[in-house]
Amino acid sequence: MATRRDSVQSLERAFDLLEALAEGGELGVTELAERTGLVPSTAHRLLATLVKRDYVTQNAISGRYLLGYKVVEVASGLEHRLSRLRAAARPHLESVQQATGETANLVILDGDHVVYVDQVEGTRRVRMFTVVGTAALAHTTGSGKAILAYGPPEAVTTLYADREPLERLTPRTLVTLEELREDFRRIRRRGYAIDHEEHEEGVGCVAAPLFDHTGRPCAAISVSGPSARIVDADTAELGALLVEHGGRISEALGYRPEATATAAG
Repeated sequence: MATRRDSVQSLERAFDLLEALAEGGELGVTELAERTGLVPSTAHRLLATLVKRDYVTQNAISGRYLLGYKVVEVASGLEHRLSRLRAAARPHLESVQQATGETANLVILDGDHVVYVDQVEGTRRVRMFTVVGTAALAHTTGSGKAILAYGPPEAVTTLYADREPLERLTPRTLVTLEELREDFRRIRRRGYAIDHEEHEEGVGCVAAPLFDHTGRPCAAISVSGPSARIVDADTAELGALLVEHGGRISEALGYRPEATATAAG
């Protein structure tokens, strides 16, 4: 398993164990070692530390391991922030879905991926939806580009440095920093992002950023569906609708226009 030069190997391995437990439930040392590519002795040593810190618990009868409640405790802070974001965005997702008939999404950025944290499913006969909790490559999605376009320019450089060409999912996927930066300039000019079959062929998406009380982009709302209805139709009208609702959500999160101008630079 390859690791980044600036990573700490023991931490990487411990997180691999936690992620394996999250996917597999209660597992033994041998199973965990096989799933993570670790030798059993190393897995056992790391598990002992995780048990000591309550991130993992060991079944006293079977000797197998499962996630501990400390994981829930640590995640509660994130869940609190997400709950506030969902509460602010939900009425607007419903309004966007009712106005368009298309699936409306609430998305956050997590590293080089976006994660879908809420959704109102469309009512069209042919509709698109992604299961809440799933992730997608940020540079291939309208939501990811909407958030990245308004963040610090150096953050994008750091995120994608030494990784060009970026992963290509379709012939339209943007795979260089130059292509992304040019698209970011277009996004900032019009206020919303477009995914024109960059994540999946035949599927389009329009997204607008959400800003927190510091003026930084914290999430995005989007509408996704078949390209013929999303990108090949009146994209400007849909973009304006999302920008309007995105602005109202941002205000509910404490956004002020002057803060956004400062953050965008």
